[in-house]
Amino acid sequence: MTNSSLASPLEAHFGYWIRQVSNSVSSRFQKLIEAEGVSVTEWVALRILLDQKHTTHSELIQSLGLTKGATSKVISRLEEKGLLKRTLAKGSARDQLLVLTEKGRALVPRLALLADQNEDHFFGHLDTALRRELMCTFQSLAEFHNIQAPPLE
Repeated sequence: MTNSSLASPLEAHFGYWIRQVSNSVSSRFQKLIEAEGVSVTEWVALRILLDQKHTTHSELIQSLGLTKGATSKVISRLEEKGLLKRTLAKGSARDQLLVLTEKGRALVPRLALLADQNEDHFFGHLDTALRRELMCTFQSLAEFHNIQAPPLE
């Protein structure tokens, strides 16, 4: 008996297929949004901020699942690009509020359209019921394993 007959083939693992598809979906989306001048992490931050009138630094840290330093770098890059501005909270000399600029608010729907198009590119051939079932399955897996942070670069 050879060593290779003792080991199951890569293709026999569900994780192999998940990773293969995920890498392709992520890579294509990354290229699409980088053409718009933002990274995947910046896109996720922008999308989170769109739903809020304002967000604190600590709220964004928690939403992104990044360290304080990494989140500060994302905030700084978005500010340099004119997509976000920082203001001090009323009555505070330290607490910052993060707000999308008009430019940032205009960019998010364009990026969301790219996300939708990317999803259609990879999953559009599946019927609606199967797409819904897959979504529910992966949401269930994330919930079961307590996976909360959004997937970033």
